[in-house]
Amino acid sequence: MDFKLQSDQDLIHLYISGDEAGLVELIRRYQTKIYTSIYLLVKDEYLAEDIFQDTFIKVINTLKAGKYNEEGKFLPWVTRIAHNLVIDHFRREKRAPMVSNGDDFDIFDVLGNYDESTEDRMVREQTHKDLKSLIQLLPSEQKEVLIMRHFGDMSFKEIADITDVSINTALGRMRYALNNLRKMMQSKELSLKN
Repeated sequence: MDFKLQSDQDLIHLYISGDEAGLVELIRRYQTKIYTSIYLLVKDEYLAEDIFQDTFIKVINTLKAGKYNEEGKFLPWVTRIAHNLVIDHFRREKRAPMVSNGDDFDIFDVLGNYDESTEDRMVREQTHKDLKSLIQLLPSEQKEVLIMRHFGDMSFKEIADITDVSINTALGRMRYALNNLRKMMQSKELSLKN
């Protein structure tokens, strides 16, 4: 059986009926996106790995207890669990996420490889590196919405629920994040030209 062709829902049913391969495929399918969304919030590779594992322990417990009911929304559901665990961690630590730019994990590795010239690859890598550092300069609320929307494939309603704000506030934060990124990119271009 080719698990890659199965829907998330089919894989969940496989796992619930006792076939571990269903869960293995779901983790394979989404591990990069989920890990990335955690890492961008906590900025620590080992902590991100711990929270990633805790996330899937919670997923397994929920599935085994028969309490999963997010039809067709597996990735946003798991991302929400991960985000809540990140919030719990920072509540326990009683501190806000620190903004740093670790070079050991490149979030844009998730974009995949395709045939390209060496020059194109260098330009793409530099652009991704620049964008990554610009994202880190955003205020934490804007960065959080951008990460959940882009890497977690979450709807604005889901983002609003998780962050405990209105949908309009979540939309506004995304709009500000994109405007701020645009302004930073334009000022970077101007400074390069001068």
